[in-house]
Amino acid sequence: MAYQALYRTFRPSTLDGLVRQEHIVKILANQIETGRVGHAYLFCGPRGTGKTSTAKIFAKAINCLHPVNGSPCGKCEVCKALADPANLDISEIDAASNNGVNEMRDLREKVQYPPVSARFKVYIIDEVHMLSDSAFNALLKTLEEPPKHAVFILATTEPHKLPATILSRCMRFDFKLIPQEDIEEHLKKILQEIGKEYEDEAVSAIARAGAGSMRDSLSVADICISYSKGKLTYADVCEVLGSADFYEVAKLGESVLKEDVSAALSETEKVIASGKGVGVLAKDMLTFLNRCTIAKTCRNAQELLGLPAEMFAEVKRIADAADGRKILRTSEIFAQVETDLRYSTSPRILFETAIAKACLPQADQDVLTLARRLDALEAKLRSGGFSAPQASPQGARMTEDSDSPFTESVPRRAARPRMAEEEPPAELFSAPRTSFADRKPEIAGNTNALENRKAAGALFMRSLRKNVKSGVLFTMCQDLETSFEGDTFVLTTDNEVIASRLNSTENHKSLQQALEAIGIHDFVVRQKGEKADPAKEQIEQLKRDFPDTDIEVK
Repeated sequence: MAYQALYRTFRPSTLDGLVRQEHIVKILANQIETGRVGHAYLFCGPRGTGKTSTAKIFAKAINCLHPVNGSPCGKCEVCKALADPANLDISEIDAASNNGVNEMRDLREKVQYPPVSARFKVYIIDEVHMLSDSAFNALLKTLEEPPKHAVFILATTEPHKLPATILSRCMRFDFKLIPQEDIEEHLKKILQEIGKEYEDEAVSAIARAGAGSMRDSLSVADICISYSKGKLTYADVCEVLGSADFYEVAKLGESVLKEDVSAALSETEKVIASGKGVGVLAKDMLTFLNRCTIAKTCRNAQELLGLPAEMFAEVKRIADAADGRKILRTSEIFAQVETDLRYSTSPRILFETAIAKACLPQADQDVLTLARRLDALEAKLRSGGFSAPQASPQGARMTEDSDSPFTESVPRRAARPRMAEEEPPAELFSAPRTSFADRKPEIAGNTNALENRKAAGALFMRSLRKNVKSGVLFTMCQDLETSFEGDTFVLTTDNEVIASRLNSTENHKSLQQALEAIGIHDFVVRQKGEKADPAKEQIEQLKRDFPDTDIEVK
């Protein structure tokens, strides 16, 4: 006899053999024992969860002469007759290939004939959502008022595609995905029964690959058993699935979370060189980051992840050493990459670009990343790691190639347009840098910004550096655009986080101090594209003036 696949060989023959569908088993068993059998059932749920198997068991059980706990005995004459594939009392119809109105009309005629040897004539229609509209209409009347000897069992993975008129005439049972631990337990029983030795990690990997589907898990196990010689190992399963080794992915993930670009790209090269696809690697990476998120945030993480102790310990170690926001942002980056890879002709370049983006926060303009970088700067200031930049005796301006750690932690964006009266930045030329004092007399001599509006931006930055000892504030203000609306000095930024920080009470006072030193008493901070709203600005000013008072606008 030809070899039979595991999922067919070990298909359950009783309701007790179904895995984790207790809510359905109990109802069907009670109906069989009490004789309250309905005329139409709808079994719906994900593939591989036992819909068709349950339908076949139920079809035999309602005809069995001596059912045992709601299941067919398998010994009576009726059970033996129904076990023959040629029996006429249980008909299984594939709606995917018999979806026309003619097939349903033919069924409507056949259903009138009584059963041959059983009590009920059962029609199992699999993938019923594939029927055409005309076929549904032809089935509807028969489904509503079938003969007393007829029972219909409809099975589908997509119940939302069924007409409401069909749904309302059936008893609906929703099958659930099977938990990983139950799949593992069932796989171990089968492997023991066929005499195959195995590693627990290998069984866990097969169960995870099944994603809640018992049939998919058994199909993967079938291939792995054929591939392995002797004991079924975790490495065998990884080879069959085409996925990277867990510890290779963990090493790659750790390098990315530590922002070590060189190590991450080297590990990527190693994994791809071993024959693993970029798409599979991206999926494995996203799975690993998801596990890190759970390990970082949940107390019962080991129970939720269902990983062997050694693997969980590795995930936990990496997650504990990483920043939570970094893990979340990296997960977002690789989730986007997994989607983009479907349409990319250069998947490896796309994947390596994602690694660089995750490892180089200064290249990522995401709001959470910017906030994390600003928090890091403030933490360094509070800890005394460095001090705010001081004006040199010559008043030299701080440049991008300065030794200040501000320029390392928060890279500058494209420089704002220069004021008409300002000279080009000295670093663009080979000549020595110039100071504010060496610039045009209009800037160095006239310190009233209201009278010297063209130089107001430069005067503001010089005053800020001189009067406010905050390196973080100075860094945030470097790329602001400045303008006047009447006598109001407007500071504009295209970053929502920076706008919010500058409008905080403490920073607003510091800006006011710097601006009053150059003769400006009225100013406002806005995000680029935001229209002037005098009422809103006055309310914000009141909130800053009275921080301990709740101000409600009606």
